Amino acid sequence: MVKPLEGLLVVSLEQAVAAPMASRRLADAGARVIKLERPDGDFARGYDAVVNGLSSYFVWLNRGKESVVVDLSNAEDRALFEAMLTRADVFIQNLKPGALARLGYPIEELTKRHERLIVCSISGYGDTGPYADRKAYDLLIQAESGLSSVTGGPEAPARVGVSVVDIAAGMNAYEAILEALIARGRTGRGADIRVSMFDCMAEWMTVPLLQGENGFPPKRAGLAHVSISPYGVFQTADGVPILISIQSDREWAKLCREVLEKPELATDPRFATNVARVKNRPETDGTVAAWFAARDHESAITRLAAADIAFARVNDVYGLSAHPQLRRITVGTEKGAVYMPAPGAQLVGATPEFGAVPALGEHTEAVRREFLE
Repeated sequence: MVKPLEGLLVVSLEQAVAAPMASRRLADAGARVIKLERPDGDFARGYDAVVNGLSSYFVWLNRGKESVVVDLSNAEDRALFEAMLTRADVFIQNLKPGALARLGYPIEELTKRHERLIVCSISGYGDTGPYADRKAYDLLIQAESGLSSVTGGPEAPARVGVSVVDIAAGMNAYEAILEALIARGRTGRGADIRVSMFDCMAEWMTVPLLQGENGFPPKRAGLAHVSISPYGVFQTADGVPILISIQSDREWAKLCREVLEKPELATDPRFATNVARVKNRPETDGTVAAWFAARDHESAITRLAAADIAFARVNDVYGLSAHPQLRRITVGTEKGAVYMPAPGAQLVGATPEFGAVPALGEHTEAVRREFLE
């Protein structure tokens, strides 16, 4: 089966997480992605060495790409870079704002010279504004955007446990590139896309921001929902944490009737509406907690499932590893195959295929011959 982006050439001057996420999604969809790396490599290659001596980050984000080592201060490498851009459909870069221009390749000039080229630049704070020149990494933006202020428990802010800012920026870039490819199919013209990590996270913070600006700043609640009750973790008698989610007054009535076996609570003014339950959260959660504390996790799960109440076990990474719902794919690397989680979207009727993770500079000589000879 032909993949949707087969025949497209993507050149990516990338490092770390955000830009590699965008280009990997393009590679998964069939595009040819040439990853340009410094002589010492994308520094994400050194983030850890836990996957047969390779970086878990790099293995996750770089399958299906070709690795070409370039030094853009070198005349021959500049000629190679320029030759690739002449044929490219998409160019992605996440250098510091202004760095590409200092190398002699301002974005505005690239888009003029290559009218069909879609250029996507990812930065911390964008190209303008008082923070444009600041260094920006995932955790810094989590803090600066206010995300950490709504993450964690009451005692202190916390980091989201995965690189959510980088991932959001990469996915925003991927979406914008796809939109630009559709538009180019109609107009014949490329695009100049700018993605700011701060903008991506500020947009995700819309609900907490609107709540705060209207006098209801959100409070950190750990594994609970600040606006909904009961929506949190409860311990069973055998010490298993189970998270339940009651989304409506109708679901609350069902929980009272079929799980708690206290149907009178559904109409009790203290609990009859979500607003009332949140106002009386200690009593609401206390009632639910008492029910869980009197049962082992298997009997609690059986009762919740029978009543069609939304719940989840609070797993760790080992729980995920053994999870019956986990889908995996096999990806080749220079150190052997890696068995990793599959992408979230599935195309019905298609058998997914994924390219290998490249060794540093693995394709340099072949690409030089292709584009310079």
